[in-house]
Amino acid sequence: MSSVLDLGVHALRASYSSGTLTCRAIVEEVLARISAAGDDKVWISRAKDADLLAAADALDARRGEIKGLPLYGVPFAVKDNIDVAGLPTTAACPGFAYTPTKSAEVVRRLVEAGAIAIGKTNLDQFATGLVGVRSPYGVPRNPFNADYIPGGSSSGSAVAVSSGLVSFSLGTDTAGSGRVPAGINNIVGLKPTPGLFSNEGVVPACASLDCISVFALSCADADAVLSVVADAARSAAFGKSFRFGVPRPIEFFGDKAYAALYAQALEKLTALGGTAVEFDYAPFQQAAQLLYAGPWVAERTAAVGKFIEGAGSDAKVWPTTRDIILGGRKYSAVDAFEGQYRLKSLKERAAIEMRDLDFLALPTAGSIYTKADLEREPVLYNSNLGHYTNFVNFFGLSGLALPFGFRPDGMPFGITLIARADAERALLAFGAAWQRAVPLPLGKTASHLPTPDCDPVVLEDRVSIAVVGAHMSGLPLNPQLCELGGRKESAGHSAPLYRLYELPGNAPRRPGMVRVARGGAAIELEVWSVPSKNIGAFARQIPAPLGLGSVALADGATVLGFLCEGYATDGARDITGFGGWRAYLKSLA
Repeated sequence: MSSVLDLGVHALRASYSSGTLTCRAIVEEVLARISAAGDDKVWISRAKDADLLAAADALDARRGEIKGLPLYGVPFAVKDNIDVAGLPTTAACPGFAYTPTKSAEVVRRLVEAGAIAIGKTNLDQFATGLVGVRSPYGVPRNPFNADYIPGGSSSGSAVAVSSGLVSFSLGTDTAGSGRVPAGINNIVGLKPTPGLFSNEGVVPACASLDCISVFALSCADADAVLSVVADAARSAAFGKSFRFGVPRPIEFFGDKAYAALYAQALEKLTALGGTAVEFDYAPFQQAAQLLYAGPWVAERTAAVGKFIEGAGSDAKVWPTTRDIILGGRKYSAVDAFEGQYRLKSLKERAAIEMRDLDFLALPTAGSIYTKADLEREPVLYNSNLGHYTNFVNFFGLSGLALPFGFRPDGMPFGITLIARADAERALLAFGAAWQRAVPLPLGKTASHLPTPDCDPVVLEDRVSIAVVGAHMSGLPLNPQLCELGGRKESAGHSAPLYRLYELPGNAPRRPGMVRVARGGAAIELEVWSVPSKNIGAFARQIPAPLGLGSVALADGATVLGFLCEGYATDGARDITGFGGWRAYLKSLA
């Protein structure tokens, strides 16, 4: 198989759909690439070759189900502080290792969508660091220059994607670990809003700030992953004219090449329709400093401090990591509260600075360092790498690291766009346009973006629809929504304004929800989104007396949703007391 074979999510899907590739062939290709990479220190553990081939064969047998498996046959890697059933979780500390019987929730969703977990990747121990060198399992080899750091803490995950070993990977991001390695490896790094992805099955670093992140070669591929793992990801697109923030003051730690590249990136943003607006970076920088020079260090102590205190030399606790994590012991409860008050004040100041901006446009990092540099200044240079990253999770924001160019010595430079909470899809849509406007090789591979007709728009015009009956997840008519591009956004209840009835007839049983002036109740529902272009086709599938109308939700929002004409309830059974259709069906079992 060709060494330039594109492992991009959408490229693979097109090949699988046409029958030109099999899942087994892709797994064999991935295993060959891993073998050819040699001892690159990317992996801490991998699934057995036989198990991977068996998983591929099982997917090949399900080729007819590909429409319902959005990540069918897509190989991915998982940072080794995220559980994968049957593979050890080490957090890069041999003495901490355990083997979970259950995968993390995000991994479970990816596998259910057809993705194939290849193995667990190296990291800065306990996800403490932005450098990628604090691991007893070695330093993942930077694919651009082995003398340079790979970036951390999600070092192996970033290198695996940049090197073309997998289609995408999972990292984690507390202080920038999902962004700094992306910039250093010339790939896309999506850092979602805290809480958007489930952290179930993740070894905590700072549990209140931790996010699972996504590395990919393209924004379209990152969006495909987002669509599978996120419970909700609503965001309106940035306009053709937009305002982006440029920090004042700006710091590059003496790296003139990075400073020049950043200036060029700002020019490109302006050419794409943006207006640069300077903003005061002081509250952002001051918040960033709280992460390692404030009481949040104690959260790392709370996570693994007891283990580290009791660990012997055979546990191979990294000295710098030990010092950082146990340093949290010096903070008191008073310090923690004072830190919270300080953060609240800084967050309010930062919100004012961002008020009229669509996003901040920051250097992903102000410079890049060699492994020799880190030996001389392990703490200072790590801190420098977090200069533009540490504040983001404190403020509950979303972020997207994007490639831009290269220094004269060939080392990558990237920018990161920081936006409001829940702006992931807007960022990815803009990022897709950015990657078209800044055509670069993808990572360190020989691949380039596919032609536009093979690279779907990542931000569609979608319409939210509240469903209360057989169109809910797992019920008989849900495939109608899925076939039209439906995506579940949330689960909840209506406002207490409705009555629910079982309508006469069979095949399948169905309810009717009617708005009433008095005596209404909150009804269980799900909110799905459907591409606006498919709303007509969906509406034509809805038989009378049902139809689409305005449905009020418990949170005060109003969306399109299923309603029933009042005449149809004559003689129908009132099932409002069950609270929803699922509960009613359960009562019949």
